[in-house]
Amino acid sequence: MTISEPPAPFRMPATLFDEFAAGGHSAEGVAFLEQGERARRLLLLSTLLKRLWNLPTPLSQVADAWRVFKEASGRAPEPVERLLLAPTTGAWIAHMLRRAHGTANGPRLWVEAARMNTLAVVAALHAGTEASLSVPLEDGALHLPGLGLVRLPDGAAGLSAGRASTRAGELTLTGPGRDGRRSSLTCRPVPVPVTEAPPADDTRWLPLRTLTVGPVAVPLEDLDPYRDLDDPVPPARLDADEALAWQGLFDEAVAILANGKGAGPGRLDPAVIRAVVPWARTSLLPPPPPDVRVSASSGDSYGAMVIARPSSPLALAEALVHEFQHSKLAALIHLFPLLDDDREERYYAPWRPDPRHLTGLLHGAYAFTGVAGFWRDRLSDPEHADTAAYHFALRRTQSRLAVRTLLTSGRLTETGHALVTGLARTLDGWLREPVPEAALTRARTAAVLHRTEWRLRNVDPATTAELRFRPDRAPWPDVRTHAFALPPTGPRTPDEHLAAGNAAAALAGYDDGLARDPGDPHLLAGWIVARAGLERGPGARRLLARPESMTRGQG
Repeated sequence: MTISEPPAPFRMPATLFDEFAAGGHSAEGVAFLEQGERARRLLLLSTLLKRLWNLPTPLSQVADAWRVFKEASGRAPEPVERLLLAPTTGAWIAHMLRRAHGTANGPRLWVEAARMNTLAVVAALHAGTEASLSVPLEDGALHLPGLGLVRLPDGAAGLSAGRASTRAGELTLTGPGRDGRRSSLTCRPVPVPVTEAPPADDTRWLPLRTLTVGPVAVPLEDLDPYRDLDDPVPPARLDADEALAWQGLFDEAVAILANGKGAGPGRLDPAVIRAVVPWARTSLLPPPPPDVRVSASSGDSYGAMVIARPSSPLALAEALVHEFQHSKLAALIHLFPLLDDDREERYYAPWRPDPRHLTGLLHGAYAFTGVAGFWRDRLSDPEHADTAAYHFALRRTQSRLAVRTLLTSGRLTETGHALVTGLARTLDGWLREPVPEAALTRARTAAVLHRTEWRLRNVDPATTAELRFRPDRAPWPDVRTHAFALPPTGPRTPDEHLAAGNAAAALAGYDDGLARDPGDPHLLAGWIVARAGLERGPGARRLLARPESMTRGQG
C-alpha cells in the first residue's frame, strides 16, 4: 500500500481487544494498532496540507514537496512509510494543527511548514530519486528526519534559505556562507549504531545514532526538533560516552525483558519501540542521582518515549514497559471512545502528587497494570525477587484502586467499561497470588502513606460530601514509594522504622519531628499511618479515610 491510497475500513477482532483489555498485547495486536495509527496519521496530514497548501513562503511550496514525497513513496514504499509513521512526524503534524488552532507556538510558520520539504528530501534519499527543494537552514544546518543533522562548512549564521538536491541516495546541500559566498556540501546520510559512531563528531555531519540489539535498531533521538512532547526544541547531542552508556543499559534491559514471554501485561519486544529520547542529560558527568525516574510519552508520537537515563538496567526495562503501555492506550483511544471526560482534575491517582482527570487516571491504571506484570515476571529471578515482590504487590493494589474509581465514575463508554473490566479481571487474579509477607506489608504501608499524604497536601479540610481542594496545594516529592522497596538495615529514621514494621518506634520519631514542625504533611502522614498500625479499630479507619479533617491533637 502506498501513501496515496486511502486506508481501508477495518475492525478490531474481539481476541485482540481482549488482549489489550487484559493489559497485554500480541505481535498481531501491535500491528493492528499501527494500522490504526497509520490511518489517523494520513487523515491528520491531509488536514494539515490543506491548511498549508497556499501558505506564502520563500521556499519550495508544500505542493512541490508533496509531489516529491509521493513519487518517492511509489519507488520505495517501506522506508517512506516508516518516515511517515515516525514519532517525530506525528509530533510535527499535531504541533502544526495546534498552531492552526492557536494553542501552540513556534518559529515562523513557513519555517515549521517546511518540515514537509525536509521529509520529501529524506523520502527521495531513501528511494534514490532525483529531487531539488529549497529548505530552511539554521546557522547553516539542516535536520534530516530519521537520518541526522547536516551542516554547511562556514554556513551563514541565523535563518537562511538553502537548496537540498538528491540523486541516487546522495545529498547535495547549498546555501549562503558567512563570507557572503555560496557554501556547498555533498554526503550520503545514514544513521549509525551507537557502537559504530565516530569517536569525535564531524561538525558537518551528525548521524542519528541507534540503540541496537541483534536485528533491533531503536533511534536514540537527540537531534530532531520534534522529539519532545510539544513545542520544537534545539538539538541536544549526547557525547560519545553518554551514548555508549545508553547502549550498555539498553543491552541489559533487553536481556531482562527477554525473560518474559507471551502476550501478558508487562511483556515487551523492544522491536516495537520507535524511539528513545534522552531527557536532560547529555554527558556522563555529573553522574545521575539514583532516585531520578523521569519518563513520558505522547499520543501524537506512537512508540516514542522520553526517558532520563536511569542508574540501572532494571529501571530502564520498567520504564520501557511503562511508556509502551501509554502508547498502546493512546492508540486505543484514537480508535474507540472510552470515556466521557470533563477534564476536571479531581481524582486520586496512587502514583501522582496531584489530582487527575479521568483520562489521566485511565492512562495511569493501564500503564501500572503493565508495570505490575513486569514485576510479576521478575518474582522468580533470584537477583530481583525481593524488590519484585514489593513492586508487584504495590502496583497491583494501586492499579486496582484506580480501576475501581474508573468503574464507579459513571463516565466510561460501553467499550471503555469492557476495557477497564478486563484490567480488573487481571488485577483481581493477581491479588490472589501469594507474595512474601514482609514485602506485602511494606507495599500496603507505602500505598496507605501515599494516599494519606496526598489528601493532607491536596484536600481542603473543610471538605464535606463534595471533594474540595486546597488553593495552596503544590507538587511534592514521593520519597517513600521506592524507599520502601527493601527492608532497611539498621533503621534510624521514622520512615525506616515504619518500613521495618516497627510502628511504635516510627510513631515516636514522627512525634519528635512534629514537635519541631507541626505542619509538615510528610511527618503527619507517617504519624497517622504509624498510629493506625498500633491502634486498629473504627477510629483508626476514620483517621485514614479523612486525614485532612484531623489535626495531630484531634487524633
